[in-house]
Amino acid sequence: MKLIIDDANIEAIKHLIEIYPIDGVTTNPSILAAAARPPFEVLKEIRSIIGCDAELHVQVVARDTRGMLADARRITGELGDGTFVKVPAVPEGLHAMKLLATEGVRVTATAIYTPMQAFLAAKAGASYAAPYINRIDNMGYDGVEVAKTIHDIFGANGLPCEVLAASFKNSQQVLDLVRYGVGAATVAPAVIEGFVKSAAIDAAIDAFVADFEGLCAPGKTMATC
Repeated sequence: MKLIIDDANIEAIKHLIEIYPIDGVTTNPSILAAAARPPFEVLKEIRSIIGCDAELHVQVVARDTRGMLADARRITGELGDGTFVKVPAVPEGLHAMKLLATEGVRVTATAIYTPMQAFLAAKAGASYAAPYINRIDNMGYDGVEVAKTIHDIFGANGLPCEVLAASFKNSQQVLDLVRYGVGAATVAPAVIEGFVKSAAIDAAIDAFVADFEGLCAPGKTMATC
């Protein structure tokens, strides 16, 4: 499963890219608004950090098909043809997906709450469908199970589309989908950091270091003992 950062905070992206095996970055209009800078200025900086081979997902803002197409062409024109254009899986968006697919634009269907939305988006030519795990949970349904159902639908119907699960609140939700083998997850920096953040882990490392320093001397390591 691909692991993608869901944020536009430049310092957080630099930090995570340096440490973790990250496959790209997703953004949305709210994330870009939080950056409080001109959107394409931020997006170009992100592209320069992650490189041309990593995935960058950028969402259209227009509500009608013509406007979505104009947004998509600006996005790919500014950020490169390899950029994934996020399009909401609504009627106007499905229309836009069909047209963008004929132009060879890679589309990520977003605002996915139901398996049928995802199925239609895949049929319309989307490369990814992005169900909102935690938002689905908050509606009284099971977001992880919805993502698994979408994954199964794509496989059963031979659709060349992958799940890009989004909107996580904890590591367990991500782990459930890693175990299931969905295509990708886009995760906020705080949740990514939580993957290996544990008092038990820290205690184990502290005990190893203390034992070794007792053998050699305080501050000594394998390189200096």
